[in-house]
Amino acid sequence: MAFKSGVVSLVGKPNVGKSTLVNRFVGEKIAIVSDKVQTTRNRIGGIVTTEKGQVIFYDTPGIHKPLHKLGWYLVKIAVGALNGSDLLLVMVDYEDGIKASDHLVARHVNASKIPVFLVVNKIDIAPNSTRATEFAVKARELFENVEKHFLISAERGDGVTELLDEIIERLPEGPKLYPEDVITDRSSRFMAAEIIREKVLLLTKEEIPHSTGVYIHDFIEKENGVLFIRADIVVERQSQKPIIIGKHGSMIKEIGMLARQDMEYIFDTKVYLELFVKVRKKWREKDNFIQDFANLKEDLE
Repeated sequence: MAFKSGVVSLVGKPNVGKSTLVNRFVGEKIAIVSDKVQTTRNRIGGIVTTEKGQVIFYDTPGIHKPLHKLGWYLVKIAVGALNGSDLLLVMVDYEDGIKASDHLVARHVNASKIPVFLVVNKIDIAPNSTRATEFAVKARELFENVEKHFLISAERGDGVTELLDEIIERLPEGPKLYPEDVITDRSSRFMAAEIIREKVLLLTKEEIPHSTGVYIHDFIEKENGVLFIRADIVVERQSQKPIIIGKHGSMIKEIGMLARQDMEYIFDTKVYLELFVKVRKKWREKDNFIQDFANLKEDLE
């Protein structure tokens, strides 16, 4: 059989399960996950190589109505990811139902004219397969160019193997675009910043996660093999700084401990991590701060 390869972009509203599905495809955690809206800020490539083909899956920010300049950039990145895709995986959420945000996604997807596989996520919530199929039929009415629909649970892995097989079958013939041992197109420095941000999302609440950025100052492999990382956690208001630090530094210590554990697993080396908290007022409205603290430079080039 001819080898297949291509680019597949995952598209959908925020919190629909795109990052979870990419991680499930890859078999490793390359995209951070949380229950917070707008967790994903970048176009992150997860690379899957099998005997039959290689797929570059692009996890993208959720398409939404932006409330600030950072949100505008995120939508621009998500919509821009459609260009150059061989196939779109449009994800809808059985549990959440069809909302106005799905109609917004449909507008961009339909304008792209790119072939679509519709993916209904969280079918484990459905009382039976009939109800899940009825939902899929309803969702298909929103989107043009839908070739097939799939019922999956990204969290549990239900239906994911079958979906991957169908994706590879649909892709054009072509060579490997990456060595088969590469699982993401993102740098280790980028991954470190995302891991830190994920731990902030995990441990803090309210508006803190949305106004958090991360800036990596140093990413240095020492002669003894230890990876030294120095980073700022950036917030918008002075009142948010003590929340990130915590009583007697308890919060930032826990953020650092969890982040370091993940980094040592991913980078396969001992990590020394230094974290600081900085305040940059309204950074989500300023172009230069957005590119630095949300790691968007690669996405916007």
